Amino acid sequence: MSILKLNVIDLEKSEYKGGKSSLCPGCGHDQISNVIIQAAWENGIKPEGIAKMSGIGCSSKTPAYFLGKSHGFNTVHGRMPSVTTGANMVNKDLSFLAVSGDGDTASIGIGQFIHAIRRNLDMVYIIENNGVYGLTKGQYSATVEKGSKKKKGTMNEQSPIDLCAMAVNLGCSFVARSFSGSKKQLTALLRAAMSHKGMAIIDVISPCVTFANNDESYKSYNYVKENDEVLHIVDYIAHFSPIEAVEVPAGEFKEIKLFDGSTLRLETVGNEHDPTDPVEALRAIHEADRESRHVTGLLYYNPDKKTATETLGLTNTPLMALPESELRPSKQSLKELNDGFRTN
Repeated sequence: MSILKLNVIDLEKSEYKGGKSSLCPGCGHDQISNVIIQAAWENGIKPEGIAKMSGIGCSSKTPAYFLGKSHGFNTVHGRMPSVTTGANMVNKDLSFLAVSGDGDTASIGIGQFIHAIRRNLDMVYIIENNGVYGLTKGQYSATVEKGSKKKKGTMNEQSPIDLCAMAVNLGCSFVARSFSGSKKQLTALLRAAMSHKGMAIIDVISPCVTFANNDESYKSYNYVKENDEVLHIVDYIAHFSPIEAVEVPAGEFKEIKLFDGSTLRLETVGNEHDPTDPVEALRAIHEADRESRHVTGLLYYNPDKKTATETLGLTNTPLMALPESELRPSKQSLKELNDGFRTN
């Protein structure tokens, strides 16, 4: 007789699953969906306390495949950040989990992406990055590396937009890159992002098996596995787990305390990377780019930046929960306000 495994809020993992995927068999996006299910379950977040947001594209279909009991909003192409902003301002107590693609984020939605970072929305923003538009037959997106070649057609000759470098330059408070084939690293990074207060961006290289999984594609499974520079081995320790029960890495490591009391442990693999230094993050990105490699891990982290709701000074109680008596100003207060604008 098998015993169901429950998380810290006594829910089994099936409570976090969604519908059956309709993506191409072997798509990296499905692995990311599985990691989202695992991370939300391990972190003990109530499914109904999560709002999953998306735009348009293969990646933006995936919220149907996880967290079936959570709130959800599939927005217009490139407009997910503004819809998330509105929802966040009204109900900041929800945990916002956004899934977008390289086309949805780096092309039509790049302006909204930039301003969401600038405002430091309290959300997890996952970019499922395959370098092509999968829904419209595999045209190159703005993130594909110069010199990369998909299965059919000519080589890409345009310079790419590196969304992690852009996020670091804009002051994003949590920036990471991972690979859909690195389940352990991606799970730890996503659990940490869910525990972070502020904008947490994870750019996930997710190979398109239909249009760009040949070895000439810089975002193919084989190319990424052979050209992945891992900054550190990542281990996540939830605030309800005793740290002394976790095996301490043999190499040098750093521990980052997250907002909810959890710990992100980074064990150094190669050269020591300081995730609190934006210049070091940009250096790692540009050096990898120069050598046609992908650098993965936690690139940059800043726990001290105010979120959008804190900057605006919103009430501790979400706006949607305030009674009308507190939301609607009285006639007398309106009169006093208007009188203050009048000149004699």
